[in-house]
Amino acid sequence: MTTVGGRRFPRDAHSPYPRTPVSFSPWICSFIDTKHFQRLRYIKQLGVSYFVFPGAAHNRFEHCLGVGHLARLMAVHLKDSQPQLGITDQHVKCVELAGLCHDLGHGPWSHLWDSIFIPTALPGKRWKHEDASEMMFDDLVETYRPEITPEEVVIVKALIAGDRTRCPLGTEKPFLFEIVANTRNGLDVDKFDYIARDCHAVGDRGNLSISRLISSARVIDNKICYDIKDANQIYELYYTRFSLHKRVYNHKTTKAIEYMVIDALLAAEPYLKVAYLVDKPDRYVFLTDNLLNKIEESTEKELEPARAIIERLRTRDLYRLVDYKVFSYADHDMVRQNVTPARIVEVAKSGLLEGVDEELVLQLTQECVAVNVSVLHYGKGPSNPLDDVTFYSKQQPDGEYAFPRSSDDNRQ
Repeated sequence: MTTVGGRRFPRDAHSPYPRTPVSFSPWICSFIDTKHFQRLRYIKQLGVSYFVFPGAAHNRFEHCLGVGHLARLMAVHLKDSQPQLGITDQHVKCVELAGLCHDLGHGPWSHLWDSIFIPTALPGKRWKHEDASEMMFDDLVETYRPEITPEEVVIVKALIAGDRTRCPLGTEKPFLFEIVANTRNGLDVDKFDYIARDCHAVGDRGNLSISRLISSARVIDNKICYDIKDANQIYELYYTRFSLHKRVYNHKTTKAIEYMVIDALLAAEPYLKVAYLVDKPDRYVFLTDNLLNKIEESTEKELEPARAIIERLRTRDLYRLVDYKVFSYADHDMVRQNVTPARIVEVAKSGLLEGVDEELVLQLTQECVAVNVSVLHYGKGPSNPLDDVTFYSKQQPDGEYAFPRSSDDNRQ
């Protein structure tokens, strides 16, 4: 693929790639230069974490540029290092485009929208930002008519979903479906980019070498495998993901602000009805983090309750953390069932607790209490994600590396 007539994006302050500008071909730029993609400039990658970590000002726009760039590097590396795989230029450009467009469907404040707001505003609706990414990609193609065949549209959407059953390429070259969205072990260029980028933005140095991981990748038995020498790098990636969730994504103040934004949106929803736009690409394309500003600058009486919450947010009069407790992963279903606002209010009013303000307790209702259950793991729930990563060695470049284990080795 050529970059003649294309565009070079210089390294920005939030880029984890310090050495080289990122280049794209004119064909890829025809997708970047659309309102569907440019919308991502106005959606924070880490949602409201920006209110807590001022450096976390990066947006989905630069993340998607990064994922598209890394997807191309991975596909070209496999193509050049293993020509017997039969990877073509068309395959490379479809993988690159899938990486570029994989987050087109994110709503305002990223995961706050699809994991909290939509399930609360539209209970029972099955909706994920990945579904919206396909919807927005279809609308982009229909609106701007870029040079892409119907076959390539199907391939790109299947690559975004990581679903190899949706097109013949999934049978011919299933390993391509592990580059952008790896459902086998979660080891993909999306994770490479956001972990490196988020660490950089919040001031963590990090020890992840993306270039080393990409150059280490090799296809064996239709799976992307890695050199055993890089096992610690991969462990570091999974651990860093866990650490980011624990320290940054689930920071107590971030969670308080998330609940305030959600409450403001829910208070405005009967009047604005923005949740119903998730199936309307011509309207969804205008939904960004600017929604909070629109509510704040409104004058309608119906939006006064929402404006009052935003005023508290602006003046740092935030919701307060009352208590927290760490449970084992196995207890998370029990916690969800029993640690609820209703149960907390019931216990508070039972008279069994010492040192409570009785006058305050009398005013306590379920609406005053929010319970957040943050489930932390290494990417595969209770399982060890490394169990699903295949390694090779210099001595066995085309076979799976067998870890030596002693009889008393009980590692999981």
